[in-house]
Amino acid sequence: MKIGLIGTGRIGAFHAETLRGVPGVTDLVVADADTARATSLAATLGIRAAGSIDDLYADGLDGVVITAATSAHAPLIHQALDAGVPVFCEKPVALDVTGTRGVVARAQDGDAPVQIGFQRRFDAGYRAAREALRSGELGWLHTLRACTSDRTPPPAGYIPTSGGLFRDCSIHDFDILRWLTGREVVSVYAQGANRGADFFAAGGDVDTCAALLRFDDDTLATVTATRYNGAGHDVRLEVCGSEGARFVGLDDRAPLPSAEPQLSWQQADIPYATFMERFRAAYVTELGVFADVAAGRTPSPCSPAEALEALYVAEACERSRRTGEPVALADIRGAADT
Repeated sequence: MKIGLIGTGRIGAFHAETLRGVPGVTDLVVADADTARATSLAATLGIRAAGSIDDLYADGLDGVVITAATSAHAPLIHQALDAGVPVFCEKPVALDVTGTRGVVARAQDGDAPVQIGFQRRFDAGYRAAREALRSGELGWLHTLRACTSDRTPPPAGYIPTSGGLFRDCSIHDFDILRWLTGREVVSVYAQGANRGADFFAAGGDVDTCAALLRFDDDTLATVTATRYNGAGHDVRLEVCGSEGARFVGLDDRAPLPSAEPQLSWQQADIPYATFMERFRAAYVTELGVFADVAAGRTPSPCSPAEALEALYVAEACERSRRTGEPVALADIRGAADT
């Protein structure tokens, strides 16, 4: 199986290295608008680099992995679908609802499958919590508490094209909460703050946020995120039911220094520093599944339509943050329809 990869920055290089070990992938070719960067990565990994994205497709592909800048995702997905090539694209599909809806419509009209990269769906902890909830072991669900906390902020140049903290970061929490519960968010109330570098506010973004979500069965969820978590990279989920609970992310590298004088467990000596460390195993599983999707052995586990639903929640949170008012998801969908 020949796989192409477009975008050879940090996550692209990480995925390229992972793809080399995916069963069935016998040929990996990379491309980037920055041809020197693609050539350098290819030399490091002992793979091939295409002179351009057009050259990549001319070489013939069984699948393509898109890890380019967010602003390029939608055009690159359309290009892959026009070529009839199965595509994996890192989230988000696009920076806005209109662009995402365009990809949803194109994917539904085409024959090639599209898989969007929400890697938490492939994390062992999240999958175990979902199984426990859906089996009835936890009883009825009353509260979810999710957090995504980066240890250090991204560079200033990343913020203007990121879509903002809710769309870029918390969207992972919105997707996993929908996936885990099987329920839909009906309303949100969100706040944001800036205590760190000035470039967040200058870009119309925030470096810390909190949102309260209400689901269609009246389950409540809190979602928090920050770019400045000095203890380490912290991604966790508390799933609390009437008969039991599950806590995702409480492993031996969780950055949770306790203030209590006595502990019965070992605190992390080397806490997670990045999302790639925290979700390395999930990324490996996710790309292995994409190989099966590209080969026609399994349907896409996360379609653009699923990604659109998570984006609606992010859009509602961003509107709530800016207005200071609760926002109904129906209003976001309705505004997108007009």
